[in-house]
Amino acid sequence: MTETPAPPENPRKPAGGGLLDPRQLWASLPGALIKLDPRTLWRNPVMFIVEIGSAFTTVLAVADPSLFAWVITGWLWLTVVFANLAEAVAEGRGKAQADTLRRAKQDTTARRLDGTTETVVAATELKQGDTVVVDAGEVIPGDGEVIQGIASVDESAITGESAPVIRESGGDRSAVTGGTRVLSDRIVVRITQKPGESFVDRMIALVEGANRQKTPNEIALNILLASLTVIFLMAVATLQPMAVFAVGQQGFGIDGVVIDDGGVTGIVLVSLLVCLIPTTIGALLSAIGIAGMDRLVQRNVLAMSGRAVEAAGDVNVLLLDKTGTITLGNRQAGEFVPVHGVSVAELADAAQLSSLADETPEGRSIVVHAKQAHGLRERELSDPVWVEFTAQTRMSGVDVGGRVLRKGATAQVTEWVRTNGGRIPADLKDIVDEISSAGGTPLVVAEPTRVLGVIHLKDVVKHGMRERFDEMRRMGIRTVMITGDNPRTAEAIAREAGVDDFLAEATPEDKLALIRREQEGGKLVAMTGDGTNDAPALAQADVGVAMNTGTSAAKEAGNMVDLDSDPTKLIEIVEIGKQLLITRGALTTFSIANDIAKYFAIIPAIFAAVYPGLDTLNVMRLGSPTSAILSAVIFNAIIIVALIPLALRGVRYRPSDAATMLRRNLLVYGVGGIVTPFVGIKLIDLLVSSIF
Repeated sequence: MTETPAPPENPRKPAGGGLLDPRQLWASLPGALIKLDPRTLWRNPVMFIVEIGSAFTTVLAVADPSLFAWVITGWLWLTVVFANLAEAVAEGRGKAQADTLRRAKQDTTARRLDGTTETVVAATELKQGDTVVVDAGEVIPGDGEVIQGIASVDESAITGESAPVIRESGGDRSAVTGGTRVLSDRIVVRITQKPGESFVDRMIALVEGANRQKTPNEIALNILLASLTVIFLMAVATLQPMAVFAVGQQGFGIDGVVIDDGGVTGIVLVSLLVCLIPTTIGALLSAIGIAGMDRLVQRNVLAMSGRAVEAAGDVNVLLLDKTGTITLGNRQAGEFVPVHGVSVAELADAAQLSSLADETPEGRSIVVHAKQAHGLRERELSDPVWVEFTAQTRMSGVDVGGRVLRKGATAQVTEWVRTNGGRIPADLKDIVDEISSAGGTPLVVAEPTRVLGVIHLKDVVKHGMRERFDEMRRMGIRTVMITGDNPRTAEAIAREAGVDDFLAEATPEDKLALIRREQEGGKLVAMTGDGTNDAPALAQADVGVAMNTGTSAAKEAGNMVDLDSDPTKLIEIVEIGKQLLITRGALTTFSIANDIAKYFAIIPAIFAAVYPGLDTLNVMRLGSPTSAILSAVIFNAIIIVALIPLALRGVRYRPSDAATMLRRNLLVYGVGGIVTPFVGIKLIDLLVSSIF
């Protein structure tokens, strides 16, 4: 089997040195020119109208050449090219990622099992259900599940992370990805992919934008933009008879270029139309969507569709597993609580002694807590006899230096003490109940005839989770913690973490029922999962994020896959979705506000001579009708290029309620969209006036 070397760079890293890196712009230019094909451009109705107008002005410039006509024609074509360039740059930012992934998908061979016989075949010949053998140093030939064995796997070609992961048969860590490499041992893999539909194939198509379908919101916005274009087209068309009438009444034209004896020239009409229709958002709309997918890929999240990204931005309810998401996943020693008559120092000493050989996270935390909180250092013991934890005894401990110490579950330790003739302190039950009601786990420490006290183990809420949940609340998102703990423990953890609600003793059926209840109330729900039992809930959720370490069933059911298998990333996914929606809304507001400003620039300049009353609207005082039109057309093209970085990077997202975001959007991008053209067109006019 041919080995595929791990790529030197992280596939999450965006290509190019910056958002407007000249090399990247130059590399994207051929793609922008290819997109001039009307068969491609007709999907963008706004820019399709601009292209038709550009072709029309080209014909007019050839028929009646003039510097004005050719300059206008050139800038109209540049407007279309710049619009295509925005989309090409957005797609180009995924090319390096795709190239890296292709290197992980180099042609390999596979050892297919036919009964007990191994047959060497090309990896491309594998079908769903085939079984292959992969040894250390070999590349896994396709997506599948480990059905036999356990191995360390290098997934850096997919995730960009150099640390190997463990894949084993059974459980929720059995899924493997084609193109990754086995580092140790031997596994047998059942192929789950269909030919040409591997995880890497889909990821390449998505990062390149080849399979990106327009989302419902994009389709709706395109319909709105097309409607505005038709309205402006009709409005501009009515200017011709008005101009003819005005010329007839006044008996003269303007400049011999803007208005002639036949009315407004065709080049001017096209220029006016292009400047008034929402070309800015029409040019950037596709790039905004592609960039949203790209931001997810940079965070090692694969979205199966743009609709999933948008749905993340509209999520109302977030379902989060407690263990590993809200808490660290391992219980930690937080306190030593002695019974009456025992000092804290004596209990801490006994707890540490009984845990020195305990290599579990809980045992290590007891040793560390005794050292940090009570100054007890680890000791070298003489001929200790370690008693390991078993499911039957539910205790562990040590016999050393004449001392016998045990720690474990309350019922088992107290029964052990009674069996040895000891008595149970009256305050032990109160201590245990208090720890349990606080959401902790009590471990009783005892000698054969005497209980010393209780170790308080507790789930440690991850740092900053309360602040993140506060942000979710400000965004109007309700957070629900899912846990298998009892209600009392779940309530304590939920209160400490700051979530809005919790579901205790949750089963897969409970999760599914909760999602359906929320959706029946008109809510959009997001959740994470990694097991086969999570698949129904992931499929039901509006945003289902499956862990890459999970089963194939979970990954097929969700509409996103987190390659890093980090459950907390669901919060980032929601923020990226909201940033996508905010960016689209902000640039739409800016584009429409732009059109208002351009209206004040062009209309008064054209008609002020024949309709003197319009001169009061000529607040920009542009040099001449000719320079006014040229300045507006040039600004209309340049602003597209200027906004490409914002479209790709996204508008900065700040957690807040919808009303606050709307006010900020209108203030920054509404007012800014009006002011910017006034300043820009005036500056360009000063330059153009010196030429024409």
